[in-house]
Amino acid sequence: MSSPNFRTEFDPRHGEAVELVPGLSRVVCENPSAFTFHGTNTYILGEERVAVIDPGPLVDSHFDALLGAIGGRTVSHIIVTHTHADHSPLAKELQAKTGAPMFAEGPHRAARALNIGETNPLDASADMDFKPDHALAHGDLVEGDGWTLTALHTPGHTANHLAFAWKDTDYLFPGDHVMAWATSIVAPPDGAMADYMASLEVLLAQDQEVYFPGHGGRLDQARSFTRALRAHRKMREQAVLDQVRKGKETIPEMVAVIYRTTDKKLHGAAGLSVLAHMEDLVARGVVACNGAPGIDSVYRPA
Repeated sequence: MSSPNFRTEFDPRHGEAVELVPGLSRVVCENPSAFTFHGTNTYILGEERVAVIDPGPLVDSHFDALLGAIGGRTVSHIIVTHTHADHSPLAKELQAKTGAPMFAEGPHRAARALNIGETNPLDASADMDFKPDHALAHGDLVEGDGWTLTALHTPGHTANHLAFAWKDTDYLFPGDHVMAWATSIVAPPDGAMADYMASLEVLLAQDQEVYFPGHGGRLDQARSFTRALRAHRKMREQAVLDQVRKGKETIPEMVAVIYRTTDKKLHGAAGLSVLAHMEDLVARGVVACNGAPGIDSVYRPA
């Protein structure tokens, strides 16, 4: 299997609590886009005392749907995989309503220091106000009523990204790191390709074979899919390197060739993905450029 078999069949049933397995349900926020698919998945874990995983964006209808799905039950934990604006902002609203503590890796931050004169184009998509009550490190356990999650630090999409393995089950919550419907965005300086690839290995070291991701449907045979996703990323890296060796010097030139069948509206995001590969290739001494790698840099074989 050289590339993942992406699975785009998904009925979001917006605003409705859908039981996925005993003790776990999903409510999908109605915030569809090219980057969120049908919307953000919020998970409710537990029976009488529940955890809410990724409360979602500040959308009133979603907040109302979550409260309806929770009903009279106690919320014991609010858990956040990462701090993009489609995942974490509603956490504070939910805490104000329920009093539950928030658990996450930490506040939002870039994957690396900004270069002189550089701005982060993804700041607008980040929840810069979020601060967890409990900061989680890799391997930390989060325990609730009848469930235990192991926090897995999986940077790449964001520096503070966590996945959560549901102990003694076949289930894992990968956030936006692995999704069935498409590849995850890895866009510097918010994210880093070297981190992303290393984090795929972290997930592959787990035993779980069923993923419940941040967007889209359940992913079965998840480790096989993740291995194919790893191969897909390596093939994309090779495509970028081939363009450099053929004399393409700029990222827009490369995007025009590599993503020629992709909607041009997405070429900006594609350029950031190519930049992520470039940062990694330059760091490894495979590609060279003058100064720090950037969208406007001129690249050549090292």
